[in-house]
Amino acid sequence: MRGGNTRHTRNLRVMHAGPAHTLEGSYSEEEYWQDLLGVTGGHTDETLTRLMIRRSEELPGWLHEKGVRFQPALAGTLSLARTNAFFLGGGKALLNAQYRTAEALGVRVCYNSEVIRLNATRGRFSNAVFLDQGDEHEIAARSVVVASGGFQANTEWMREVWGEAADNFIVRGTPYNRGALLKELIGKGAETTGDPTQCHAIAVDARAPKYDGGIVTRLDCVVFGIVVNRFGRRFYDEGEDSWPKRYAIWGRLIARQPDQIAYAIMDSKVLGSFMPSLFPPMSADTIEQLASILGIESGTLEKTVGQFNGSVSPGNYNPEILDDCSTRNLEPPKSHWALPLDTPPFYAYPLRPGITFTYLGVKVDEQARVLFQGGKPSPNMFAAGEIMAGNIIGKGYCAGTGMTIGAVFGRLAGQYAASAEER
Repeated sequence: MRGGNTRHTRNLRVMHAGPAHTLEGSYSEEEYWQDLLGVTGGHTDETLTRLMIRRSEELPGWLHEKGVRFQPALAGTLSLARTNAFFLGGGKALLNAQYRTAEALGVRVCYNSEVIRLNATRGRFSNAVFLDQGDEHEIAARSVVVASGGFQANTEWMREVWGEAADNFIVRGTPYNRGALLKELIGKGAETTGDPTQCHAIAVDARAPKYDGGIVTRLDCVVFGIVVNRFGRRFYDEGEDSWPKRYAIWGRLIARQPDQIAYAIMDSKVLGSFMPSLFPPMSADTIEQLASILGIESGTLEKTVGQFNGSVSPGNYNPEILDDCSTRNLEPPKSHWALPLDTPPFYAYPLRPGITFTYLGVKVDEQARVLFQGGKPSPNMFAAGEIMAGNIIGKGYCAGTGMTIGAVFGRLAGQYAASAEER
Protein backbone atom coordinates (compact mmCIF):
# COMPACT_ATOMS: atom_id res chain seq x y z
CA MET A 1 0.00 0.00 0.00
CA ARG A 2 3.02 2.31 0.04
CA GLY A 3 2.98 5.49 -1.99
CA GLY A 4 -0.63 6.57 -1.48
CA ASN A 5 -2.53 7.33 -4.67
CA THR A 6 0.61 7.38 -6.80
CA ARG A 7 0.55 3.62 -7.36
CA HIS A 8 -2.72 3.99 -9.28
CA THR A 9 -1.41 6.68 -11.64
CA ARG A 10 -0.14 6.29 -15.19
CA ASN A 11 1.34 9.61 -16.31
CA LEU A 12 2.25 13.21 -15.58
CA ARG A 13 1.72 16.38 -17.63
CA VAL A 14 4.97 17.84 -18.92
CA MET A 15 6.02 21.03 -20.73
CA HIS A 16 8.48 20.40 -23.59
CA ALA A 17 9.81 22.43 -26.51
CA GLY A 18 9.95 19.52 -28.96
CA PRO A 19 9.71 15.72 -29.14
CA ALA A 20 11.27 14.36 -25.94
CA HIS A 21 11.45 10.88 -24.43
CA THR A 22 8.11 9.36 -25.49
CA LEU A 23 6.36 12.74 -25.91
CA GLU A 24 5.25 13.88 -29.34
CA GLY A 25 5.43 17.43 -30.75
CA SER A 26 5.73 20.29 -28.27
CA TYR A 27 3.75 21.64 -25.32
CA SER A 28 4.65 25.21 -24.40
CA GLU A 29 4.45 26.99 -21.07
CA GLU A 30 1.70 29.26 -22.39
CA GLU A 31 -0.41 26.40 -23.74
CA TYR A 32 -0.03 24.50 -20.47
CA TRP A 33 -1.00 27.65 -18.55
CA GLN A 34 -4.04 28.29 -20.74
CA ASP A 35 -5.17 24.67 -20.32
CA LEU A 36 -5.01 25.00 -16.53
CA LEU A 37 -6.56 28.45 -16.57
CA GLY A 38 -9.44 27.11 -18.62
CA VAL A 39 -10.31 24.22 -16.29
CA THR A 40 -9.76 26.14 -13.04
CA GLY A 41 -11.71 29.23 -14.09
CA GLY A 42 -8.95 31.35 -12.56
CA HIS A 43 -8.92 29.49 -9.23
CA THR A 44 -5.15 29.11 -9.31
CA ASP A 45 -2.02 30.89 -8.08
CA GLU A 46 -0.31 32.00 -11.31
CA THR A 47 3.15 32.35 -9.77
CA LEU A 48 3.14 28.83 -8.33
CA THR A 49 1.46 27.36 -11.39
CA ARG A 50 3.96 28.81 -13.84
CA LEU A 51 6.77 27.64 -11.56
CA MET A 52 5.33 24.12 -11.69
CA ILE A 53 4.93 24.26 -15.47
CA ARG A 54 8.52 25.39 -16.07
CA ARG A 55 10.00 22.86 -13.65
CA SER A 56 7.91 20.05 -15.16
CA GLU A 57 10.23 20.03 -18.18
CA GLU A 58 12.98 18.57 -15.97
CA LEU A 59 10.90 15.68 -14.66
CA PRO A 60 11.27 12.97 -17.33
CA GLY A 61 15.06 13.24 -17.33
CA TRP A 62 15.28 13.40 -13.54
CA LEU A 63 12.95 10.44 -13.08
CA HIS A 64 14.87 8.44 -15.69
CA GLU A 65 18.03 8.98 -13.63
CA LYS A 66 16.17 7.49 -10.67
CA GLY A 67 15.28 4.32 -12.57
CA VAL A 68 11.84 5.29 -13.93
CA ARG A 69 11.11 4.30 -17.52
CA PHE A 70 8.51 5.68 -19.92
CA GLN A 71 6.35 4.30 -22.71
CA PRO A 72 4.24 5.83 -25.49
CA ALA A 73 0.67 6.75 -24.56
CA LEU A 74 -1.72 3.81 -24.73
CA ALA A 75 -4.46 3.78 -27.34
CA GLY A 76 -7.78 5.08 -26.05
CA THR A 77 -6.27 7.03 -23.14
CA LEU A 78 -7.70 10.51 -23.64
CA SER A 79 -5.40 11.66 -26.51
CA LEU A 80 -2.46 12.57 -24.29
CA ALA A 81 0.52 11.53 -26.44
CA ARG A 82 1.69 15.15 -26.78
CA THR A 83 1.09 16.46 -23.26
CA ASN A 84 1.62 13.55 -20.87
CA ALA A 85 4.54 11.21 -20.20
CA PHE A 86 3.38 7.66 -19.37
CA PHE A 87 5.24 5.48 -16.86
CA LEU A 88 6.29 2.06 -18.11
CA GLY A 89 4.52 -0.27 -15.70
CA GLY A 90 2.36 2.51 -14.28
CA GLY A 91 2.53 4.17 -10.89
CA LYS A 92 3.52 1.00 -9.07
CA ALA A 93 6.68 0.66 -11.16
CA LEU A 94 7.39 4.36 -10.64
CA LEU A 95 7.14 3.95 -6.87
CA ASN A 96 9.28 0.83 -6.80
CA ALA A 97 12.04 2.67 -8.66
CA GLN A 98 11.81 5.66 -6.31
CA TYR A 99 11.89 3.51 -3.17
CA ARG A 100 14.90 1.56 -4.49
CA THR A 101 16.69 4.86 -5.08
CA ALA A 102 15.81 6.14 -1.60
CA GLU A 103 16.92 2.94 0.11
CA ALA A 104 20.22 2.97 -1.79
CA LEU A 105 20.80 6.49 -0.42
CA GLY A 106 20.29 5.20 3.12
CA VAL A 107 16.74 6.47 3.65
CA ARG A 108 14.90 4.45 6.27
CA VAL A 109 11.22 3.80 5.55
CA CYS A 110 8.98 3.11 8.54
CA TYR A 111 5.99 1.05 7.38
CA ASN A 112 2.72 0.66 9.34
CA SER A 113 3.62 3.85 11.20
CA GLU A 114 1.06 6.63 11.46
CA VAL A 115 2.11 10.17 12.30
CA ILE A 116 -0.45 11.46 14.79
CA ARG A 117 1.04 14.78 15.83
CA LEU A 118 3.39 17.47 14.59
CA ASN A 119 4.85 19.54 17.39
CA ALA A 120 5.54 23.09 16.30
CA THR A 121 5.64 26.53 17.87
CA ARG A 122 4.71 29.61 15.83
CA GLY A 123 5.28 27.71 12.61
CA ARG A 124 8.60 26.15 13.59
CA PHE A 125 8.63 22.34 13.60
CA SER A 126 10.44 20.51 16.41
CA ASN A 127 9.35 16.87 16.31
CA ALA A 128 6.72 14.40 15.16
CA VAL A 129 4.90 11.75 17.15
CA PHE A 130 3.98 8.51 15.42
CA LEU A 131 2.39 5.19 16.29
CA ASP A 132 4.15 1.91 15.63
CA GLN A 133 2.67 -1.37 16.88
CA GLY A 134 0.39 0.71 19.09
CA ASP A 135 3.27 2.48 20.82
CA GLU A 136 4.01 6.20 20.52
CA HIS A 137 7.43 7.28 19.32
CA GLU A 138 8.91 10.72 18.91
CA ILE A 139 11.33 11.77 16.22
CA ALA A 140 13.04 15.16 16.11
CA ALA A 141 14.30 16.67 12.89
CA ARG A 142 15.69 19.88 11.45
CA SER A 143 12.76 20.05 9.03
CA VAL A 144 9.69 18.15 7.88
CA VAL A 145 7.96 17.62 4.53
CA VAL A 146 4.26 16.82 4.85
CA ALA A 147 3.03 14.85 1.84
CA SER A 148 0.08 13.00 3.34
CA GLY A 149 -2.65 13.60 0.73
CA GLY A 150 -6.18 14.93 1.03
CA PHE A 151 -9.09 13.93 3.26
CA GLN A 152 -11.26 12.01 0.79
CA ALA A 153 -11.14 8.75 2.77
CA ASN A 154 -12.42 10.48 5.92
CA THR A 155 -16.15 9.81 5.58
CA GLU A 156 -17.03 11.97 8.58
CA TRP A 157 -15.19 14.97 7.15
CA MET A 158 -16.70 14.36 3.72
CA ARG A 159 -20.18 14.27 5.30
CA GLU A 160 -19.51 17.70 6.82
CA VAL A 161 -19.04 19.00 3.28
CA TRP A 162 -21.46 16.89 1.22
CA GLY A 163 -24.00 15.61 3.73
CA GLU A 164 -25.39 12.09 3.32
CA ALA A 165 -24.43 12.07 -0.37
CA ALA A 166 -20.87 11.33 0.76
CA ASP A 167 -21.96 7.82 1.77
CA ASN A 168 -22.38 6.99 -1.93
CA PHE A 169 -18.95 8.24 -2.98
CA ILE A 170 -16.28 5.78 -4.06
CA VAL A 171 -12.68 6.52 -3.06
CA ARG A 172 -10.52 5.53 -6.01
CA GLY A 173 -7.25 5.27 -4.08
CA THR A 174 -5.86 4.54 -0.65
CA PRO A 175 -8.21 4.34 2.34
CA TYR A 176 -5.56 6.09 4.46
CA ASN A 177 -5.89 9.62 3.09
CA ARG A 178 -7.97 10.85 6.01
CA GLY A 179 -6.54 14.36 6.36
CA ALA A 180 -5.11 13.93 9.87
CA LEU A 181 -2.01 16.02 9.20
CA LEU A 182 -3.98 18.57 7.21
CA LYS A 183 -6.08 19.15 10.33
CA GLU A 184 -2.89 19.27 12.40
CA LEU A 185 -1.43 22.02 10.25
CA ILE A 186 -4.69 23.99 10.13
CA GLY A 187 -4.97 23.70 13.91
CA LYS A 188 -1.49 25.14 14.28
CA GLY A 189 -2.35 28.20 12.22
CA ALA A 190 -1.42 27.19 8.67
CA GLU A 191 -3.23 29.22 6.03
CA THR A 192 -5.57 27.24 3.81
CA THR A 193 -6.34 27.31 0.12
CA GLY A 194 -9.09 25.69 -1.91
CA ASP A 195 -12.77 24.96 -1.43
CA PRO A 196 -13.55 21.80 0.61
CA THR A 197 -16.31 20.90 -1.88
CA GLN A 198 -13.86 20.95 -4.80
CA CYS A 199 -12.06 17.74 -5.64
CA HIS A 200 -10.75 15.51 -8.39
CA ALA A 201 -13.93 13.51 -8.87
CA ILE A 202 -14.58 11.38 -11.92
CA ALA A 203 -17.20 8.92 -13.10
CA VAL A 204 -16.33 5.40 -11.98
CA ASP A 205 -18.17 2.14 -12.40
CA ALA A 206 -20.79 1.94 -9.65
CA ARG A 207 -19.81 -1.70 -9.10
CA ALA A 208 -16.30 -0.68 -8.00
CA PRO A 209 -15.12 -1.35 -4.42
CA LYS A 210 -15.49 1.44 -1.86
CA TYR A 211 -11.71 1.96 -1.71
CA ASP A 212 -8.67 1.36 -3.88
CA GLY A 213 -10.35 0.37 -7.15
CA GLY A 214 -7.81 2.47 -9.04
CA ILE A 215 -7.63 3.20 -12.74
CA VAL A 216 -9.47 0.09 -13.95
CA THR A 217 -12.81 1.30 -12.59
CA ARG A 218 -12.67 4.64 -14.41
CA LEU A 219 -15.08 5.11 -17.31
CA ASP A 220 -14.13 7.18 -20.36
CA CYS A 221 -17.28 6.39 -22.34
CA VAL A 222 -19.20 9.59 -21.51
CA VAL A 223 -18.39 11.44 -24.75
CA PHE A 224 -19.50 8.48 -26.88
CA GLY A 225 -23.14 8.42 -25.82
CA ILE A 226 -25.46 10.08 -23.34
CA VAL A 227 -25.60 10.11 -19.54
CA VAL A 228 -28.90 9.99 -17.64
CA ASN A 229 -29.86 10.01 -13.96
CA ARG A 230 -32.03 7.40 -12.29
CA PHE A 231 -35.12 9.10 -13.70
CA GLY A 232 -33.82 8.65 -17.25
CA ARG A 233 -33.06 12.32 -17.87
CA ARG A 234 -29.87 13.88 -19.20
CA PHE A 235 -28.34 16.58 -16.99
CA TYR A 236 -25.13 17.87 -18.66
CA ASP A 237 -23.38 18.33 -22.00
CA GLU A 238 -21.45 15.08 -22.57
CA GLY A 239 -19.37 16.66 -25.34
CA GLU A 240 -18.60 20.06 -23.85
CA ASP A 241 -14.83 19.90 -24.40
CA SER A 242 -12.01 17.42 -24.89
CA TRP A 243 -12.13 14.60 -22.37
CA PRO A 244 -8.77 15.34 -20.61
CA LYS A 245 -10.22 18.74 -19.63
CA ARG A 246 -13.65 17.47 -18.59
CA TYR A 247 -13.35 13.92 -17.25
CA ALA A 248 -12.71 15.18 -13.72
CA ILE A 249 -15.96 17.19 -13.50
CA TRP A 250 -18.25 14.20 -13.88
CA GLY A 251 -17.86 12.94 -10.33
CA ARG A 252 -19.20 16.22 -8.94
CA LEU A 253 -22.00 16.26 -11.53
CA ILE A 254 -23.13 12.77 -10.52
CA ALA A 255 -22.77 13.68 -6.83
CA ARG A 256 -25.56 16.24 -7.35
CA GLN A 257 -27.94 13.70 -8.89
CA PRO A 258 -30.57 11.77 -6.89
CA ASP A 259 -28.92 8.90 -4.99
CA GLN A 260 -25.59 9.86 -6.63
CA ILE A 261 -26.14 7.41 -9.48
CA ALA A 262 -26.13 7.87 -13.26
CA TYR A 263 -25.94 5.69 -16.36
CA ALA A 264 -23.81 6.09 -19.48
CA ILE A 265 -25.75 4.77 -22.47
CA MET A 266 -24.36 4.05 -25.93
CA ASP A 267 -24.93 1.79 -28.91
CA SER A 268 -22.80 -0.90 -30.49
CA LYS A 269 -21.06 1.30 -33.08
CA VAL A 270 -18.95 3.09 -30.43
CA LEU A 271 -18.35 0.28 -27.95
CA GLY A 272 -14.71 -0.19 -28.95
CA SER A 273 -13.83 3.50 -28.85
CA PHE A 274 -12.73 3.75 -25.19
CA MET A 275 -10.86 1.83 -22.52
CA PRO A 276 -13.42 -0.51 -20.95
CA SER A 277 -14.14 -0.82 -17.24
CA LEU A 278 -13.06 -3.81 -15.23
CA PHE A 279 -16.76 -4.74 -15.27
CA PRO A 280 -18.71 -5.65 -18.44
CA PRO A 281 -21.44 -3.27 -19.63
CA MET A 282 -25.11 -4.11 -19.29
CA SER A 283 -26.73 -4.72 -22.66
CA ALA A 284 -30.11 -5.15 -24.35
CA ASP A 285 -31.56 -5.24 -27.84
CA THR A 286 -33.91 -2.32 -27.20
CA ILE A 287 -33.89 0.85 -25.11
CA GLU A 288 -37.03 -0.41 -23.37
CA GLN A 289 -35.27 -3.60 -22.30
CA LEU A 290 -32.19 -1.65 -21.20
CA ALA A 291 -34.36 0.65 -19.08
CA SER A 292 -35.85 -2.39 -17.34
CA ILE A 293 -32.37 -3.75 -16.53
CA LEU A 294 -31.31 -0.36 -15.12
CA GLY A 295 -34.50 0.16 -13.12
CA ILE A 296 -35.43 3.29 -15.10
CA GLU A 297 -38.98 3.98 -16.24
CA SER A 298 -38.89 2.80 -19.84
CA GLY A 299 -41.12 5.48 -21.32
CA THR A 300 -38.94 8.26 -19.92
CA LEU A 301 -35.70 6.75 -21.19
CA GLU A 302 -37.21 6.06 -24.61
CA LYS A 303 -38.36 9.68 -24.78
CA THR A 304 -34.91 10.96 -23.77
CA VAL A 305 -33.18 8.85 -26.42
CA GLY A 306 -35.77 9.79 -29.05
CA GLN A 307 -35.38 13.52 -28.38
CA PHE A 308 -31.60 13.21 -28.46
CA ASN A 309 -31.60 11.24 -31.73
CA GLY A 310 -33.97 13.74 -33.32
CA SER A 311 -31.75 16.68 -32.41
CA VAL A 312 -28.45 15.33 -33.80
CA SER A 313 -27.16 17.36 -36.75
CA PRO A 314 -25.07 15.48 -39.35
CA GLY A 315 -21.38 16.37 -39.31
CA ASN A 316 -17.86 15.02 -39.66
CA TYR A 317 -17.49 12.73 -36.66
CA ASN A 318 -13.94 12.69 -35.27
CA PRO A 319 -13.27 11.78 -31.62
CA GLU A 320 -9.69 13.10 -31.90
CA ILE A 321 -10.77 16.76 -32.28
CA LEU A 322 -13.61 19.08 -31.30
CA ASP A 323 -15.75 18.00 -34.24
CA ASP A 324 -18.97 19.49 -35.67
CA CYS A 325 -21.31 16.65 -34.65
CA SER A 326 -23.66 18.39 -32.24
CA THR A 327 -27.32 18.65 -31.24
CA ARG A 328 -29.77 21.43 -32.09
CA ASN A 329 -32.61 22.75 -29.92
CA LEU A 330 -31.86 20.33 -27.10
CA GLU A 331 -31.28 21.15 -23.43
CA PRO A 332 -28.72 20.34 -22.27
CA PRO A 333 -26.96 20.24 -25.65
CA LYS A 334 -24.24 17.87 -26.74
CA SER A 335 -21.63 20.14 -28.31
CA HIS A 336 -19.41 17.55 -30.00
CA TRP A 337 -19.34 13.86 -30.93
CA ALA A 338 -23.14 13.60 -31.04
CA LEU A 339 -24.20 10.43 -32.85
CA PRO A 340 -27.72 8.99 -32.74
CA LEU A 341 -28.18 5.90 -30.58
CA ASP A 342 -29.61 3.72 -33.31
CA THR A 343 -27.48 0.60 -33.65
CA PRO A 344 -28.44 -2.27 -31.31
CA PRO A 345 -27.52 -3.86 -29.09
CA PHE A 346 -27.48 -0.96 -26.62
CA TYR A 347 -25.09 -0.77 -23.67
CA ALA A 348 -24.97 0.95 -20.30
CA TYR A 349 -22.49 1.45 -17.47
CA PRO A 350 -23.69 2.48 -13.98
CA LEU A 351 -21.77 5.50 -12.66
CA ARG A 352 -20.88 6.77 -9.18
CA PRO A 353 -18.72 9.71 -8.08
CA GLY A 354 -15.15 8.45 -7.79
CA ILE A 355 -13.12 10.76 -5.55
CA THR A 356 -9.38 10.83 -6.21
CA PHE A 357 -8.34 13.68 -3.93
CA THR A 358 -9.73 16.81 -2.29
CA TYR A 359 -8.52 20.35 -3.04
CA LEU A 360 -8.68 21.91 0.43
CA GLY A 361 -5.06 22.25 1.50
CA VAL A 362 -2.36 24.46 2.98
CA LYS A 363 -0.87 27.48 1.26
CA VAL A 364 2.79 27.29 0.27
CA ASP A 365 5.34 29.63 -1.28
CA GLU A 366 7.81 29.09 -4.14
CA GLN A 367 10.06 27.07 -1.84
CA ALA A 368 7.14 24.80 -0.83
CA ARG A 369 7.23 26.28 2.69
CA VAL A 370 3.91 26.17 4.54
CA LEU A 371 2.48 29.65 5.06
CA PHE A 372 1.12 30.53 8.48
CA GLN A 373 -1.15 33.34 9.63
CA GLY A 374 -0.30 36.60 7.95
CA GLY A 375 1.36 34.78 5.05
CA LYS A 376 4.54 34.12 7.02
CA PRO A 377 6.45 31.08 5.71
CA SER A 378 7.56 28.43 8.14
CA PRO A 379 11.34 28.17 8.41
CA ASN A 380 11.27 24.36 8.38
CA MET A 381 7.81 22.99 7.50
CA PHE A 382 7.21 22.09 3.86
CA ALA A 383 4.32 20.52 1.96
CA ALA A 384 4.02 18.66 -1.34
CA GLY A 385 1.40 16.79 -3.33
CA GLU A 386 -2.33 16.63 -2.69
CA ILE A 387 -2.10 18.43 0.65
CA MET A 388 -1.12 21.63 -1.20
CA ALA A 389 -2.57 20.95 -4.68
CA GLY A 390 -5.32 23.52 -4.14
CA ASN A 391 -2.73 26.25 -4.74
CA ILE A 392 -2.60 25.07 -8.37
CA ILE A 393 -6.01 23.56 -9.02
CA GLY A 394 -8.72 25.15 -6.95
CA LYS A 395 -11.33 23.87 -9.38
CA GLY A 396 -11.47 21.47 -12.34
CA TYR A 397 -8.57 19.33 -13.54
CA CYS A 398 -6.23 18.56 -16.44
CA ALA A 399 -5.16 14.92 -16.75
CA GLY A 400 -1.76 14.24 -15.18
CA THR A 401 -1.50 17.52 -13.25
CA GLY A 402 -1.68 15.92 -9.80
CA MET A 403 1.47 13.93 -10.42
CA THR A 404 3.23 17.00 -11.77
CA ILE A 405 2.32 18.96 -8.62
CA GLY A 406 3.62 16.14 -6.43
CA ALA A 407 6.85 15.75 -8.37
CA VAL A 408 7.74 19.43 -8.79
CA PHE A 409 6.84 20.54 -5.28
CA GLY A 410 8.23 17.34 -3.80
CA ARG A 411 11.60 18.18 -5.33
CA LEU A 412 11.37 21.80 -4.16
CA ALA A 413 10.34 20.74 -0.65
CA GLY A 414 13.18 18.23 -0.46
CA GLN A 415 15.74 20.75 -1.71
CA TYR A 416 14.79 23.47 0.76
CA ALA A 417 14.10 21.10 3.66
CA ALA A 418 17.62 19.71 3.26
CA SER A 419 19.10 23.21 3.48
CA ALA A 420 16.91 24.48 6.37
CA GLU A 421 19.02 25.92 9.13
CA GLU A 422 18.95 24.29 12.53
CA ARG A 423 18.18 26.76 15.30
